[in-house]
Amino acid sequence: MIGIVMFFVALAMLLFGFPVAFTFGGIALVFGVFSEGAELFAFMPYRIQNIMQNTVLMAVPLFVFMGIVLQKTKLAAQLLESMGILFGSLRGGLAISTILVGGLLAASTGVVGASVVAMGLISLPVMLKFGYDKPLACGTICASGTLGQIIPPSIVLIILGDVMGIPVGDLFKAAVAPGAVLVGAYIIYVLIYTWLKPEMAPAMPIITDGSSRSNQYRRALIAIFPPLVLILVVLGSIFAGIATPTESSALGGVGALILAFFYRQFSWKMLFDSSLETVRITAMVFAILLGATAFSMAFTYSGGDLIVEEILLGLPGDRMGFLILSMLAVMLLGFFIDFVEISFIIVPILAPVADALGIAPLWFAILIAMNLQTSFLTPPFGFSLFYLKGVAPEGVHTIDIYRGVLPFIVIQVVVVISILLFPSLYGLQ
Repeated sequence: MIGIVMFFVALAMLLFGFPVAFTFGGIALVFGVFSEGAELFAFMPYRIQNIMQNTVLMAVPLFVFMGIVLQKTKLAAQLLESMGILFGSLRGGLAISTILVGGLLAASTGVVGASVVAMGLISLPVMLKFGYDKPLACGTICASGTLGQIIPPSIVLIILGDVMGIPVGDLFKAAVAPGAVLVGAYIIYVLIYTWLKPEMAPAMPIITDGSSRSNQYRRALIAIFPPLVLILVVLGSIFAGIATPTESSALGGVGALILAFFYRQFSWKMLFDSSLETVRITAMVFAILLGATAFSMAFTYSGGDLIVEEILLGLPGDRMGFLILSMLAVMLLGFFIDFVEISFIIVPILAPVADALGIAPLWFAILIAMNLQTSFLTPPFGFSLFYLKGVAPEGVHTIDIYRGVLPFIVIQVVVVISILLFPSLYGLQ
């Protein structure tokens, strides 16, 4: 039972706010030495070397760099302005524009924090100015910003691919349909909500700058073209088999720099700041990975994985019982801890059981990825909620953000259930 105690001690320490990497590493050291002795960690250097030589994980810093560079090119501002011209005159059009921009930013940057902050600074004041309901505006921005968790190139999918031993390219392909369904579900919700309560999201008055509407539409479509080209280069090269995800992430980094030149935002300071921020984020991810590696090694040698596997295999309902319980566990943990910790600690425990039950790894991985996206929206520790609150104008309260995200959380849960019950509709079985 040492492994089980170790697991719950780790969760308790995370809830108290201890640093994730040091929590995993420290608990692994204490419990590992207690149960197996110091010689347990003799092979730890080889595990670290294996992680550092993993070419799949090389895509993480490259995609992070791509996203940060694009964040500094004011890509979000260009997209929001263009989408506002195309859809702003519709009832709820600004909310629909925000959702579509969230999807484009997810497919071109994949950086959740940057997307939420950018749309919070640009889109939220405009929606409030034109009389949008505060919860609707806040919920739309938070939900749209988190689309980067499931729409490729997603850091979550890269990590899950490495942890579960699934080709990242296959995961990217499998995630396209669920991501598109989620975007469509968000838009349908906004359309129904604004049809039932038109005063909550009035149409934006048509504002002209002296040019015809057709010229405005043409300029808006031209502004959308550069990020679409980048998406085609990054994802198209993977789907066509021309490049691996790691190679395409390098193409994405070069493409982001080209867009920086295109938008006249390139400078050596921008390049240095982007590189520095990339190093910080990458160091955080890999520090957690090293701590999680030590934790999983100690957990396995103490026999904790066998106990968990025995319990999960004995659940009533066979495959469906396991899937329902594991999805509930991942969702509840997402209320309190980050997707990185869940990916590195919980998923390695669940994946062997799923394999023993004959569950398709790709299906299980997409279910987890969709579920992990919900963790960015769920109070009290949903990161998107904090990002938006940090940049929200005066008069927008935390309760407005919490109320706003609830319908979108329900939508995400419904989509997860649809993938669980009808995987063939998504091409996952």
